[in-house]
Amino acid sequence: MTVWLVVSILLVVLSPLAWLRPSRAQSGRIALRMEARRIGLAMQLAPQEWPHWLAQEPPSPCAQYHRPRRSSKPLCWTYWQKSPGVWVNQWQEVCEDRALLNHFERLPDNVFKIEADKQMIALYWGEKGEATVLLDIDATLKALA
Repeated sequence: MTVWLVVSILLVVLSPLAWLRPSRAQSGRIALRMEARRIGLAMQLAPQEWPHWLAQEPPSPCAQYHRPRRSSKPLCWTYWQKSPGVWVNQWQEVCEDRALLNHFERLPDNVFKIEADKQMIALYWGEKGEATVLLDIDATLKALA
């Protein structure tokens, strides 16, 4: 009887430790973030206010992968992926810049937004997919920086 009492007390004490273990989805995100850091991509969770017209409601905060801009007079722009392969600006006008579209075509379907300001280029991503997707994201950000 004493053995069962000790075992049950130990289970009650140790059971909260199981809650601290990350889920499979969290472990996958952690692995992607570590791989991104290894290849030189900077990442942070950034709060966003998403347009109401997006088909899928992106998370907020969302994972933002970014690189600093290199040019002296960079162009500033923002595009959202309204549906897979369809990139639109804030007025929902489809992107017609062939140079940008060539880079956007390499991005996964769960990239929600890509924006360029004077200091950096940032990509907001749902962090789903294999680590090889990071290479496409890295190449796109390097090319557009």
